[in-house]
Amino acid sequence: MKYDKTIEGKFLDRPNRFVAHVEINGHEETVHVKNTGRCRELLIPGRTVILEESSNRDRKTKYDLICVCKEGRWINMDSQIPNKAAKEWLCQGGLFPEEVSVYPERTYGHSRFDLYVESPVRKAFIEVKGVTLEEENIARFPDAPTLRGLKHVEELVKCMEDGYEAYLLFVIQMKGIRRFRPNWDTHRAFGEALLEAQKRGVKLLAYDCLVTEDTMEIQNPVPIDLEEPLC
Repeated sequence: MKYDKTIEGKFLDRPNRFVAHVEINGHEETVHVKNTGRCRELLIPGRTVILEESSNRDRKTKYDLICVCKEGRWINMDSQIPNKAAKEWLCQGGLFPEEVSVYPERTYGHSRFDLYVESPVRKAFIEVKGVTLEEENIARFPDAPTLRGLKHVEELVKCMEDGYEAYLLFVIQMKGIRRFRPNWDTHRAFGEALLEAQKRGVKLLAYDCLVTEDTMEIQNPVPIDLEEPLC
């Protein structure tokens, strides 16, 4: 995925989860934050951020905050881009050997899943979760309790029981990650749901991404460690 028009800035503060103040060429600008998560470990005053200029001239904010540089590493924090990158990756043969048709936002049961994949040999639902939380090169999800995410995991089990393939794809929006773990401290029930889903046959996948100032591309698989820490 490539962004059309980007510009560099310096993060100042975030008065609420929807907007931030960023210094651009010496001028303070109010920008839209394309991630309503906490992102406290990312949005620290003084850090370099990347903004995309909106094509909508009627918007109140001219820019979207899409990327941040954390200790020399670019991390994409646009919550809309993992689904787009995943669709592009799947269409390019990233997961399945055969040619597939990929459809976004398909409803099944009581959930709407991010992607539905179909080919002559498979029918699969894929839920995509973007991951921006990292500590000591270990990626974790979620960064806040997610009842919606918990419901999706449970519904994926139902899809599989009804004869579909079911996948949960964690798109880690950065490079340099050694492994992926559930964030047990933040939402223990989500970690337990992942363990149960894996036992029931749901396929859990984690991939890192090559991130630059204006691109993000799904790249390499990352080991998944579901074991709950002892302390």
